[in-house]
Amino acid sequence: MAIGKRIKFFRNRKGMTQKQLGEILGFLGKTSDVRMAQYESEARVPKHDLVKEMANLFGISTHALTVPDIDTNIGLMHTLFALEDMYGLKIGEIDGEICLRLDKSDYSTYSSMFKMFHAWQSEAARLEKGEITKEEYDEWRYKYPELDTHQIWAKVPPQELFDFINDAAKEAESTDKKEAKRKKK
Repeated sequence: MAIGKRIKFFRNRKGMTQKQLGEILGFLGKTSDVRMAQYESEARVPKHDLVKEMANLFGISTHALTVPDIDTNIGLMHTLFALEDMYGLKIGEIDGEICLRLDKSDYSTYSSMFKMFHAWQSEAARLEKGEITKEEYDEWRYKYPELDTHQIWAKVPPQELFDFINDAAKEAESTDKKEAKRKKK
């Protein structure tokens, strides 16, 4: 739950444009929407004081905007709230027990998340029945989706490859701009 997505979510929830939000926060003229776009795309990260100001403007806790620290109960709660916003996770009660469930109204999200949750539940059930050890269960969780045999997963290139390609594209674009300027002279 990156901060940029959360800023955009709460800005849209308030029915504001990037320009409106930027101007309220003190960014004037053409810089207002550009600055907000930079924060939402995470080209820039807002300082803590600005996060507090946005949270006050949106009428929310700063925890709802920032990447939660799941090592705390408050951070975990805000992670669950963000999952509710992004994936339709719902809280309910069955036989006096609190439970989390997927919202069926968004079928595409429900369908893909159901398959993943079902795979997790299946492995947990195998552990509970003694079919696998705690170590095997942990290995399945910590290497997910690599060891998931319940569905077919496409290989995703490593982040380093993406970063290399992205850097090369930026460098090529910069070279092209310099070349174009040189040709104009």
